[in-house]
Amino acid sequence: MRVSLNLIKKYVNIPKDIDEKQMAYDLTLRTVEVENVENLAEKYQNICVGKILEVKAHPNADKLRICKVDVGSKTVQIVCGGSNLYEGESVVVALPGAVVVWHGEGEPVTIKETKMRGEDSYGMICASSEVFLDSFFPAQSETEIIDLKGIDCNPGDNIADVMDLNDTVLEIDNKSLSNRPDLWGYYGLARELSTIYRVPLKPLDTYEVDSSLPKYDVTIQDEDKCHRYIAAEIDGIKDISSPIWMQSTLVKGGMRPINAIVDITNYVMLVTGQPLHAFDKTHVIDEKIVVRNAKEGEELLLLDDNTITLTKDDLVICDAKKPMCLAGIRGGKDDSILPDTTGIVLEVANFDAGTIRKTDKRFAEKTDSAIRFEKGLDTQRVDEGINLSLSLIKEIFPDSKIIKYNDVYLHPTEKNIIEVSESWLTERLGKEIDSKTVKELLTYLGYEVKYSKGIYEVTVPTYRSTGDVTIKDDVMGDIARILSFDSFERKPLTINLDHSIKQNDYLLERRIKEYLAFRCGFYEIFTYPWIEEKYLDAVGINKDNCVKLATPPAPELKNLKASLIPGMIEAISKNLRYYDEFKMFEYDEVYQKGAYSPSSEDEVLPIQTKSLVASITGKDAKKIFYELKGVIEQMATYTHMDNIRLEQKEKPSWADINAYLNITKDGEVIGNLGLLSTRVMSQTKIKRTNVALMEIDASKFTSFASRTNKYKKLPELPLIEKDLSIIINTDTKWEDIYKSIKNLAYEVEFVDEYYGNHIPEGKKSLTLKVRFINEDVSMNAEQINEKMTDILNVLNKKCGAELRLE
Repeated sequence: MRVSLNLIKKYVNIPKDIDEKQMAYDLTLRTVEVENVENLAEKYQNICVGKILEVKAHPNADKLRICKVDVGSKTVQIVCGGSNLYEGESVVVALPGAVVVWHGEGEPVTIKETKMRGEDSYGMICASSEVFLDSFFPAQSETEIIDLKGIDCNPGDNIADVMDLNDTVLEIDNKSLSNRPDLWGYYGLARELSTIYRVPLKPLDTYEVDSSLPKYDVTIQDEDKCHRYIAAEIDGIKDISSPIWMQSTLVKGGMRPINAIVDITNYVMLVTGQPLHAFDKTHVIDEKIVVRNAKEGEELLLLDDNTITLTKDDLVICDAKKPMCLAGIRGGKDDSILPDTTGIVLEVANFDAGTIRKTDKRFAEKTDSAIRFEKGLDTQRVDEGINLSLSLIKEIFPDSKIIKYNDVYLHPTEKNIIEVSESWLTERLGKEIDSKTVKELLTYLGYEVKYSKGIYEVTVPTYRSTGDVTIKDDVMGDIARILSFDSFERKPLTINLDHSIKQNDYLLERRIKEYLAFRCGFYEIFTYPWIEEKYLDAVGINKDNCVKLATPPAPELKNLKASLIPGMIEAISKNLRYYDEFKMFEYDEVYQKGAYSPSSEDEVLPIQTKSLVASITGKDAKKIFYELKGVIEQMATYTHMDNIRLEQKEKPSWADINAYLNITKDGEVIGNLGLLSTRVMSQTKIKRTNVALMEIDASKFTSFASRTNKYKKLPELPLIEKDLSIIINTDTKWEDIYKSIKNLAYEVEFVDEYYGNHIPEGKKSLTLKVRFINEDVSMNAEQINEKMTDILNVLNKKCGAELRLE
């Protein structure tokens, strides 16, 4: 959120010894995170108002004009290609030394006195995009320069003063505002500053509405979704621009000026945090407002030209016949303020936060209004909104008149009352705060405080009673942050360590991560606990078996992860835009339907178990499959846990039919390894590569109680190494060969296998390497040949192997 410091100062007098940077620091330390402090005037140095005295053709260029321009202190010549130049025009001039952006694109450049096609040019007559004023003066073409007609200014005036841009803007991180609906209006931030610096907060404008006015017809059909609705019919409205000071405030707040009425509604929202909307009164059929749930399939054309199909869960503002507005989110295009509008129906209302949040997510309409309503606004804030808006309408439209008025007030926000004991507060804060200080701080923040016999009875203001402050810890938090955490003395924690606790499960998890990252070269990734539906569909996971989120971040993200495979596939798809080959792993929880109470019986969560997923992405399918297979086979050895095996029992839904293995422990399948099938890759847009994946149920891992490493003496004599190539059936597994001869040699190692020329059908050639050693003396050729013959005889008997002769 962008905040104008000039507007803040309208409601609170900041001490003179506090500069903008100090204020930003104090706010960050006590209230919200200020990300940046921008002095707008710095951008407009040497940029001033100029008055064109003469315009003549350029002798050497058809599209250029030579202008004599009064810039206050002197008259200068400027060559310009603007299409709307005329004598007597007030324009924006960038004098030498000013910084502009050519045609609103590229890096800023510094203006210098120069010659253009042989003619002297002292500066530049600017288009709006070149001097950051395009929100004030949207151009119809690239050659249109700013025309200051109708704006009170004189030659030589700095444009920052003319456009009320001599101001400082604070950029506040929206995440730090998430639980503070009172701070989504500048007045709430002014209240915080008044508390921090102990200075008075000035009141907002008030407006007395004639109680004898006729009632505007307002009906609220769903009282749970609309708690209050004010409708004010006002005549005497014209299509005019709002004052420069108001336009400037909107621009500094990140909004775009449109016309006086729309600007008033946006300005009031920025100041108070209360959204408003205005309808053209002639478009409200039968002068009747109905707040109701939409009918299934109703359509509404919104102001952003988006036509939406409504559901029965969406709240709409209607006239006697049709929807006019998506309640609390965005107005309809046909019934909002139009160029010929002469009268309006002003809406100031309070809507249910959950309803607004669900609807704005359904239609992807995250507007400024929706952002505020979904935080939970109090109904009393409607008073602030209507009072300030009616005051501004009367100021800008002196001839305007309220014709009808109705305030349907169903559910006033109740103030929370919380008792806080002085002893508890002292214990939690770690130091004693006198009651006078506590009462002063809370009163500045809007609380009502009574103190008696060591107990504070705290009445929370309505703007903090919608979910923000509900328990005594919240009150304590307000006291602590305003005092500043720096004001608390650092004290060491008292800890008694009776004995060490060896957490084998956590140590094993760390060893597995280190094995994959350091020894095997994998990158660890972290993904969200939810997963997009298309990835679940691609890998064949039944969505009905997934745990659902009640309020998902998006409709397609309502399923929690039942497996880490879909999330890994999504990560692979995204990373393929930047890399051809990579290795990744994730060690995280997956969620299953069921009841799990980790802390207490009243805390019921879905069943959560740990899972490990790893992938290798590359062009060579065979290479990445065997590499990942080797990672699994060596994992138990390097991480000191019970051994796991690879067998082929049942194909996982995501794997290629010809390249998969099941990971087992004690005969139970605890995971899968395989190449990603072409079907899954096609559905997830993984192209021109191959992916080897494995997932293991990490809850089945069993860590050894202690390290099982054993000392093994290094050989004193050199190893004898021999290669052996044999012909075997294609279905013979390396595991069977290894088991048959592992006790006949010091080491047995797989080298490769071959299918092709000179190999009979149904057979394959397998090459292995064996190493021998004799502890006493070196082996001679006869002894070596005897051992090789023994190995070949065993392989022939147990595996049907024959020596390959060619």
